[in-house]
Amino acid sequence: MPTLEMDNGRDLRERIEDTIRSLIEYCRRNDWAGYDPYDALNSRLFEATPLSRSRVARLIFTQGLKRLPMDLRPLLGVQKTQNPKAIALFLAAFLKLANQGFPGSESLVGIMAERLTDLRSRGTPYWCWGYSFPWQTRIVIVPRGAPNLVCTVFAADALLDAYERDPQPLYLEIAASAAEYIQKELYWTDGNGTDALSYPLPGLRYITHNANFLGAALLCRVHRIRGGKALLDTAIKVTRCSLAGQREDGSWGYSESSTQQWSDNFHTGYNLCALRSISRNAGTEEFEGPIRRGLEYYRSRFFREDGAPRYFHDRTYPIDIHSVAQSILTLLTFRDLDERNIQLAHAVYRWAMKHMRDDEGYFYFQVQPFYKNRIPFMRWSQAWMLLALSMLLEQCSHVAVCAHGDR
Repeated sequence: MPTLEMDNGRDLRERIEDTIRSLIEYCRRNDWAGYDPYDALNSRLFEATPLSRSRVARLIFTQGLKRLPMDLRPLLGVQKTQNPKAIALFLAAFLKLANQGFPGSESLVGIMAERLTDLRSRGTPYWCWGYSFPWQTRIVIVPRGAPNLVCTVFAADALLDAYERDPQPLYLEIAASAAEYIQKELYWTDGNGTDALSYPLPGLRYITHNANFLGAALLCRVHRIRGGKALLDTAIKVTRCSLAGQREDGSWGYSESSTQQWSDNFHTGYNLCALRSISRNAGTEEFEGPIRRGLEYYRSRFFREDGAPRYFHDRTYPIDIHSVAQSILTLLTFRDLDERNIQLAHAVYRWAMKHMRDDEGYFYFQVQPFYKNRIPFMRWSQAWMLLALSMLLEQCSHVAVCAHGDR
C-alpha cells in the first residue's frame, strides 16, 4: 500500500479544474473522436488483404497494433471515430460537472445526449449500442456497430443519469428498452443454477463476471425507477451466479473459462461498483460480505507503494490509464467504508499527473518498464479520465461543503 496523505483541498480542486479544462479542450478540438486500442480492423489497408478473412490474422493484427508504442493507424487507413461508449462516459462526466456548476458543462450535456442517441445500433427494435470498430475476440469476431452488453449498459446508465437530473421521458424510455434488450436477448440459464448474460454477442453461453454484474446493475436501476419485477428477478439470479465465482480471497477471474482466469484492476473495479449499485437499487444487504472481501482484495493487490495502479493482481505492468481511471472511480465509490480510499484515490491521481499526462492536456495509454505508449486514445484514455476527474472534483466539493458547514 502507498504512503497516504491528503492534498490541500483548495489547491487540489484548482489543479483538477485546470486538468479538466485542458482535457475538455483537447477532446473538443478532436470533435470527441479518436483512435482506440482495439480499432485495428477499421484499417482499410488490412481489410483489402486476404488476411482479413483469417481469425488468427485478425487477432494478431489487433493485438500487435494495440501494443505498438508508435501509432501507425494513419498509414494503415484507420480513421478516428466517435465511439458510443466514449460519448456515454463524456455525458456522465458532464452531468457531474454541470451539477457542480463547472463552466460550459451544461451545454455539453445536451450535445452528448443527442450524439449518444444518434449512435445507437441499427437494425434492432431495442435501444442498444456497439463499438465503432469490428473486433476479434479469441473466439468470435464482433461486427462494427453490433450491440453488446457493456457498451449498452454504459450508454443507458448515462442517459439515466441525465433523466434523474432532468426527467425527460425519452431518456427513461431508452434505458427501459436497453434493459428489455438485456432481459430478452442476452439472458440465458441452463436450469441448473447457471444464470448469465451473453457477451459480447447474443447466444454466447459464457459466464463473464463483469458483464453479468454490469447488466444486473442496469436491470436493478431501471426496476427502481420504472418498476418491473421480472427485471429484478433476473438481476438477482445473474448476480448470485457470478458471486458464486468469487474466490476465497475476494477476487474474480475475468470469466469462468479456463483460459480467462486472470484478475485485473479495472474489471475488478467494474465488479465492485456494479455490486454497490445492485445492492442500493435492489434494496438488499445480501451482497455486503462479498463486496467487502472484494474491496479488501482490490486495495491490497492492485496498488504500488507510490500509488501507481497495477494492471494484474500479481504484476504491475503495463500501468494502464484505464486502471488509473477505474481505480479513482472505485475508491471514491467506496469512500464511505474507509477514508483511506479517498487518500489512495489522491495518490493514484498524483501518480498519473506526474507520469501519464501530456502538456497538450491528454493522457497517455500505458507505461511500460522502459518506455511509454503516448497514443491519445479517446475512449480508453480521455473519456475514462474525464469521468474519474469529475468524480474526484465532486468529492473535493463535498469535502469543502462539509468543512464550511462545520464552521
